[in-house]
Amino acid sequence: MTQFKPLIATLEQLAVQAAELDRSRGEHHQALFDERLFHGSSRLLVPCVKEAQATLTTLMREQESGKLTALRAEYLSERLFSQLSAIQRELATQSIRKQEPKHHSHFQKPINKLYQELAQHQEWERRLMDMVLDKQQALNSAPPFAQQQAQQALLATEQRLQRCRDAKNKLENQITYRERNQ
Repeated sequence: MTQFKPLIATLEQLAVQAAELDRSRGEHHQALFDERLFHGSSRLLVPCVKEAQATLTTLMREQESGKLTALRAEYLSERLFSQLSAIQRELATQSIRKQEPKHHSHFQKPINKLYQELAQHQEWERRLMDMVLDKQQALNSAPPFAQQQAQQALLATEQRLQRCRDAKNKLENQITYRERNQ
């Protein structure tokens, strides 16, 4: 267990720094780290330090009980190292974070820009609906050997249309939100 003492001390120090930073900064406007590195999508640093501590605890417990295989040790060690590096990077770059906008980028865009984007999406939606009709007609008139390819083309176009509609709805929601809160 003595080989883990430096890691335990490092994590305790990071926990104190993370708590200070979380108190002064509050929640970040988006998740601090990728969900593959830390489970969940924490906007605070303390839960990330706790998860790194849990990774170390798992590593120590499995070694102590004799259940730690070489592969598992490699996985847990790499995960712990990545978690520690990410937390230390976040603490080291807090001065840069202070200069970031406090809200998502769409809050910074003038509302007329959002309306322009909405009009563009409405035009794309109209074109994609025409394309879906064309692909549907092509499928209906395709010979049997070409039907699978025509079906795939129709499906791809329908998916593009759906993504366009989703983006358009998101813009509409942003505009509605902005109009109500200004």
